[in-house]
Amino acid sequence: MREYKIKKGYNPDIGMLVEKYFGVTGDIYKGMEFEVDGIGRINMKHDKNILFVDIEPPKKPSGDYSIIRKWNDFLYEATGFTSKERKKDLSKVK
Repeated sequence: MREYKIKKGYNPDIGMLVEKYFGVTGDIYKGMEFEVDGIGRINMKHDKNILFVDIEPPKKPSGDYSIIRKWNDFLYEATGFTSKERKKDLSKVK
């Protein structure tokens, strides 16, 4: 399970972003579970300033690498942090 911090003062509508990027609706505060080709089964929950994401990879990998760009764009809009900033924050965790 990964925890993505949301930038201070940044208030995105994560439920709307999930629908925009992945075409799935639900209550992000109670938790959502959905499957995306190339990523796998995603469990996601928004709680205060943290987005909890648990991913179970697919059994058969996909050769479509555009999904990585889509996932990074989603995380940028959801958290307000770029992939470089998220990596730096992740390296601080022990």
